[in-house]
This record gives sequence, C-alpha cells and structure tokens, in this order.
Amino acid sequence: MASSDGPLSGGTANRGRVVRVGATVHRPRGSHSSAVHSLLRHLDASGFAGAPRVVGTYDDTEVLGYIDGTAANMPPPDWALTDDALYSVAVLLRDYHQHAAGFGTPPGLPWQRPLPAPWRGPLVTHNDPHPANVIFRDGKAVALIDFDLAGPGSVAFELAVAACFWAPLRDERDIDDSRQGRVLSRFRLLLDSYGAAPALRQDVVRATVAANAWISDIIEDGNRDGHPAFTEMWATWGDRYARAEGWLRAHRADLIGASA
Repeated sequence: MASSDGPLSGGTANRGRVVRVGATVHRPRGSHSSAVHSLLRHLDASGFAGAPRVVGTYDDTEVLGYIDGTAANMPPPDWALTDDALYSVAVLLRDYHQHAAGFGTPPGLPWQRPLPAPWRGPLVTHNDPHPANVIFRDGKAVALIDFDLAGPGSVAFELAVAACFWAPLRDERDIDDSRQGRVLSRFRLLLDSYGAAPALRQDVVRATVAANAWISDIIEDGNRDGHPAFTEMWATWGDRYARAEGWLRAHRADLIGASA
C-alpha cells in the first residue's frame, strides 16, 4: 500500500477510520458493501460523476476513488448554508435519482438498514445526505459520499431527510446559525430547486416525521451499542430530535403551506 495521506475528517460511524491514500480512499468494509459497490458501479457506468468510484477491496477494507472538494463537516461552514448551496444540493440529489433509477432494486442485495416500510420503493436512495456527506467545490454541491445507508427508498423520504438536515426542520431553539428564522423558506427552496411536482411535495411533508425518527434512531442505536462518536452525538442531540418531532407535528400546516 502507498503511504497514507492521513485520516479524513468528518463522519460518525467510521470516524478516524477513513484514510486518503493518494487518489483513493480506504474505509471499513461491511456486509452491505457488495450492495453499495453494485450501485456505485452502476452510477459510474451511467455517467454520474457525483459518487465515489469503486477501486477494489482487501481484507476488511474497501478502496474508493477520492473526490476532490470539501465536505460540509459539522458545524456546517457559512458557505454551505447559503441559498445557492441549498439549490445545488437539491440539483445534485435530482441528478443522482435520475441515474439511480436505471439500477432498480436487484434482489438479494444486503443493504445495511431498511427504511420505514411506507417509504420503501424501487429506487435505491442515498438516505443520508448529511452536510458531511456532501462534497462541495466553489460553494456548489458536486458529489455524495458515504453510501453505507443506501437502500430501497423513495424520493419523498430522501427529500424529507435532506430537509431535516439542510432547512433544517427543527425547533428554532436548536438553530444557531444563519438559517434561524428561515426554515420554511428553505424547505420550499429545496423542493423548488429539485423541481418537485405537487404530489411529491405533499408526500415529502408526510415523510418528515418518519425522516426525523430515522435519523434519531440511527444515532440512538449507535449510542446503545457503545459507539463513542454516536454516544457523543446522542448526548448533544438526543433531546433535539425529540423537540424536532414536536415541532414537525405542530407546524405541519405551515410545512404544507410552504411546500405549495
């Protein structure tokens, strides 16, 4: 193996275990990796440049192509919180969905974590468009990384998860950056930028509570399993996800209005 350029920052589940080696990234391989690699190879063959390329595997490690740019690691930098940045995230997700549609859901692939049953479908979605999993260049989102949670899903659920992270859909008390007071307008901007049709917009609103719970459950499960990074995150964010659920239920009419 060539000499390492060092661990990459960000991430939670694999924090400190993702290492750049020249033009490649070496990261832990799991039981779901074969499914993810099938998806990534399809995306590469379809001409989608916004996802890592599969280079190979060895032992318990996968080797992916390095994507030049900067991830919006937490706390998100100001340049990642602009309306232009949000627009580019929505466009990137739409582009990804268009390319992933040709993949379908081949039977027997071992995805890591199933989505809530009402939101599963024939499209393999990313399911974790957290700012730290989006690569930017010159303030524009150009790629998605960390496909570990990819699996059969739906556009509505994907956009709901993205809205939870990027609007962000949570109690105003838990927003301490430039997005404070702009949650509803940013929610609408995400849907407008994606080009969401009226029926999809309604489905996204319906999916928001489940999307918030999906994010919360992943962190809580990691904390329960004793994963240090998830334990740290749960101590900081656990109560915020509970407040977010209350906010989503109390502001459902506002979300419907903003999405119209």
